[in-house]
Amino acid sequence: AQVVESGGGLVQTGGSLRLSCTASGLTFNQYTMAWFRQGPGKEREFVASHVHKDGSTYYADSVKGRFTISRDIAKNTVYLQMNNLRLEDTAVYYCNASGKYETYRGQGTQVTVST
Repeated sequence: AQVVESGGGLVQTGGSLRLSCTASGLTFNQYTMAWFRQGPGKEREFVASHVHKDGSTYYADSVKGRFTISRDIAKNTVYLQMNNLRLEDTAVYYCNASGKYETYRGQGTQVTVST
């Protein structure tokens, strides 16, 4: 099983990006999907999650109101819509698929926000 992120890139402050994470080899609707990020010189931090059991979503305070996580079961894909991007959002964004017994992590996609 694996998860693969895409959609990163270079964007100006105030701009938007949509990240995608596509899972394969696992039963997608049995996994909680989450996004983490690691900025330059920083530790990896939680960004957002989508719980498979009830569709609940959770966000880090730093992204609330700007980022939206969503899931497309038919496409085995979770999205992270990022709006009003700030310089401090610059990071490598990672996708996690967490099941009852295991967690799969992607290789990450770079998001760079510039002035």
